[in-house]
Amino acid sequence: MGTRYDQILEAVAGTGLTVRGGFETSPGRGVIVMIGNHGADLWPAFSAGRRVDPDPLDAWTRRVVDPIAGSLGARAVYPSDRPYHPFQQWAQRAEPVHPSPLGILIHPDWGLWHAYRAGLLFDRPIEGLPARAEAASPCSSCADKPCLRACPVGAFDGTRYDVSACASHLLSGNLPHCADLGCRARDACPVARDRRYPDEQVKFHMAAFVESRRG
Repeated sequence: MGTRYDQILEAVAGTGLTVRGGFETSPGRGVIVMIGNHGADLWPAFSAGRRVDPDPLDAWTRRVVDPIAGSLGARAVYPSDRPYHPFQQWAQRAEPVHPSPLGILIHPDWGLWHAYRAGLLFDRPIEGLPARAEAASPCSSCADKPCLRACPVGAFDGTRYDVSACASHLLSGNLPHCADLGCRARDACPVARDRRYPDEQVKFHMAAFVESRRG
């Protein structure tokens, strides 16, 4: 008996992660199912299961997803794996997400407050795999593009992200304290503001970025 999509949903339910759709790699053959998070769902589960690890969120994700993959007869892959997997391309095949002016994929319901944490690779078809929903990018109808004006050091121009300028500002301690407040450009996006990550999660991600840029 093959794997059903509702079995995958059931296996992931309650973990703080969520199933983010999937697609056939070729007709009638392998399938990739995306696992991620959105809104405030991840943070309580991660906080409860967090350990002292060099990269605690990646380590926690692996502890959650690896057993699920094993139980479903799938292989789990992660954005931090080397060589890198094309997660952004996979995401766009699984869900109606689109590149935003900030480079982050934007979702019509979750805005910029979501992420992809893992992929489940199946070597067989999945019964009940839903078709990809269709939705236009929210950015296409956003005339003002407030995200491009909000960064205090102009790190975004709609075509590129000046990582060095962003990191230098964060490390300088100058106002505004984006490391505490969160990315000013991301917060300026009007889509799904009510789905914003909890403050503690925002600070966690900012601190991880700052640490990665030290030295």
